[in-house]
Amino acid sequence: MSEAYTGDVTVGGPTAVRVLDEIEIRKVGVGPMQNNAYLVTCRRDGAQLLVDAAAEPDRLLALVREGNGGARLDLVVTTHRHRDHLGALRSIVTVTGAPVAAGADDADEVERLADVPVPRRLHAGDVLVVGHATLEVVALRGHTPGSVALVYREPEHAAAPGSHPGRAHLFTGDSLFPGGVGRTGSPEDFASLWSDVVERLFDRFDDSAWVYPGHGADTTLGAERPHLDEWRERGW
Repeated sequence: MSEAYTGDVTVGGPTAVRVLDEIEIRKVGVGPMQNNAYLVTCRRDGAQLLVDAAAEPDRLLALVREGNGGARLDLVVTTHRHRDHLGALRSIVTVTGAPVAAGADDADEVERLADVPVPRRLHAGDVLVVGHATLEVVALRGHTPGSVALVYREPEHAAAPGSHPGRAHLFTGDSLFPGGVGRTGSPEDFASLWSDVVERLFDRFDDSAWVYPGHGADTTLGAERPHLDEWRERGW
């Protein structure tokens, strides 16, 4: 049940499921880097979006079937171009026929590493439609040039147990974790990522916004907000 959702998963363990008014969110841990993969399922028509086909294609295909018994998959979004986030991408695309989307500045590298076409090149403000639900693309530059997050907003009339009208759900890849932003390669990249995370997430969404990162436990913007100045000062 959605009110029991914590987001705590382990590689080889069960799926964590969150049920909201419009969608269901499923989270699993996969691969040697303990990546998180997320499946968003429209409750009205069964349309599905997979966030990061990271590893273990058989486990991810089972996840797709958990959301839709017909193994329908409408889109795979790769949050950024690092290998540990796309290790199962080619297998998933081959089996399901789902198209791939990635940030415009990472898409060519995703194509090269995964050996799949990336027909949808994402930019800030793009909208992805999953059945009767929509997710907005947020560009978070710094961990990689084309890193993207996805934002789903619960409807204002949300009434399911565990739902909160208007709450944001943020799929942040490796750009935001509990305790800080993602790894960067230079002070300039850190400054870019910190600025984007603050201006495009913390300044836009309230403390109830739920964060689904690319590795590890979930968090909320409220839990992380008091530490923003600390992150800036330490530079990571």
